Amino acid sequence: MPALCKSCLTQFDPPKSGGILRCPSCGLPRVVAHDELFDLSIAHMDCDAFYASVEKRDNPELADKPVIIGGGRRGVVSTACYVARIRGVRSAMPMFQALKLCPDAVVIKPRMQVYVEVSRQIRTMMEELTPAIQPLSLDEAFMDLSGTARLHGAPPAVMLARLVKRMQEELGVTGSIGLSHNKFLAKVASDLEKPRGFSVIGKAETADFLHDKPVRMIWGVGAATQGALDRAGIRTFTDLLRWDRDDLFKRFGQMGDRLYHLARGQDRRSVNAREPIKSISNETTFFEDTSNRDILDGHIWRLSEKVADRAKARDLAGRVVTLKLKTDDFKTISRRHTLRDATQLADVLYHEARALFDAVPGPGPYRLIGVGLSNLVPESQAGLAGDLLDPEAATRSKAERATDAIRERFGKDAIKKGRALR
Repeated sequence: MPALCKSCLTQFDPPKSGGILRCPSCGLPRVVAHDELFDLSIAHMDCDAFYASVEKRDNPELADKPVIIGGGRRGVVSTACYVARIRGVRSAMPMFQALKLCPDAVVIKPRMQVYVEVSRQIRTMMEELTPAIQPLSLDEAFMDLSGTARLHGAPPAVMLARLVKRMQEELGVTGSIGLSHNKFLAKVASDLEKPRGFSVIGKAETADFLHDKPVRMIWGVGAATQGALDRAGIRTFTDLLRWDRDDLFKRFGQMGDRLYHLARGQDRRSVNAREPIKSISNETTFFEDTSNRDILDGHIWRLSEKVADRAKARDLAGRVVTLKLKTDDFKTISRRHTLRDATQLADVLYHEARALFDAVPGPGPYRLIGVGLSNLVPESQAGLAGDLLDPEAATRSKAERATDAIRERFGKDAIKKGRALR
């Protein structure tokens, strides 16, 4: 069984004796060992608590403190560091609830342009490994390193370990790697050992690995789909295997067909850097229906951030903003507005989505809310502002893009964004 040290990148054959496996070169236990370690090439890289990691990097005094990104009048957690997560803080949690769980937390407003800059530096490092990169957001991406071993003189696993080592040493952020034989399993693997993880799911072990796992680990299976699966008696991959493909399709449509294949560890999707995208959206289903407009407003901001994050990661902008709501009786309400200029800015998305929400008749309650961006174009076609009745929107947008240009030319510390520009 081949082994790789994640700290010093030494490759070795581990001893057959038990106990904690340590690197023979540096003596550290940060070792990954797997029969197929050097045969697999589909990877998912996910930064660890990305926004919070950047803030801790830029302010070392925060290193051991619980940090929450979010807050403000929107009152919702965007993300939290692992210290805060241990206390129970989670993304999308109302800030008042997060501070009850973690009263000593340091709350920081998001600095999206700083995160975008770090994301682009990480992307540059990825591009040195392979052109087959499919970003999902600022802090995560799929990579296909098939056929790159001869170019780099090392198998993909070594190059991936080198990537996250460089990220930590040069950029001050950490990441976790999932390595497998398809995208679905690579994404699953990257969540198995965070932070600073490197997990492998090989072909030979796929069926045994999946059989007792909950279906909620499938990317895209949210609360609503989970509820439908629960009602059908499907909670694990073994439950899925009992269903005929046609019956799954009849019950769940295209999702049912996808579930049939994923239950068997099958995913034919390629890592496609140029995959056509018609829209970018993000939504959340509440555990309890809510009419609280402050809570809903907080979610609109968080979802707008997520959509902007993904648009920037893919170098895209969009002209149509969409708001989606689902009432407690499962009625779907959808509203959309076409902007004068394409945008990728969270600020523009939030103001437009909030205006659409304010125009929806009735107080709710709602069980789901979502924000989307469509009619996508390259980010070079983005305008300075959307079609907003907001005299300050153009100023904020121009300032943000001017800041980007200055940082790109002179470095990230060349200019700081003050409170007046937020």
